[in-house]
Amino acid sequence: MKPHEFWQGFVARDEPPPYQDRYPAALPDGRILELPIRALPDGSGGIASLILTQASFEVEAALADILAARIGRDRPDIVVGMPTLGLALARAVAARLGHRRYVALGTSRKFWYDADLSVPLSSITSPDATKRLYLDPRMLPLLNGRVALIDDVISTGRSICAGLDLLEKAGVTPVALGAAMLQTRRWRDALAGQGIDLVPHHALSTPRLSRGSGGWHPDETGSDAPPL
Repeated sequence: MKPHEFWQGFVARDEPPPYQDRYPAALPDGRILELPIRALPDGSGGIASLILTQASFEVEAALADILAARIGRDRPDIVVGMPTLGLALARAVAARLGHRRYVALGTSRKFWYDADLSVPLSSITSPDATKRLYLDPRMLPLLNGRVALIDDVISTGRSICAGLDLLEKAGVTPVALGAAMLQTRRWRDALAGQGIDLVPHHALSTPRLSRGSGGWHPDETGSDAPPL
């Protein structure tokens, strides 16, 4: 498969390890989405990658359908989306829940923003970036009810915790967290450190991978994500 051909459709078969260049991530209905495997820069292993903005509309819709069905159980009044890749997913989930709108967090400060409604932001894909996460103060009246916070992928937990920190500044504790994919279990410690005992709703879960005989193998030390 060529690099631009990933995330474009589903297959019916599940390949056993060792994996060469792709990981077969299973949806609840058994469909398989093949994800490219990327070696971590520090050499500690590999992860299966999902970039929703490069996915086909079919794949994006399928993941949004699953996530909306699961987050809907928590009856959120408003969906908040994490930038940048989580915004399209949050919008799609909100629409499926029958909401008229959603709240988009951002990394670009507008001149009317309040610096007190911002926090530092980094992620596994841009760990050295110096960005801040902002909430438009005009959106505060929309956050009075039950809030769900959505990102595209939750991996180390740094991004989702930044979202939680920002909502805390607004006096909000979400009733639900969500993502298209949980990537490894490293996010668990980050959420525990925030005092959050929610398991994020998700459509896919993928383990940390280690190089071994014949290719990539799921890490057997318990770093894989919990069952769907």
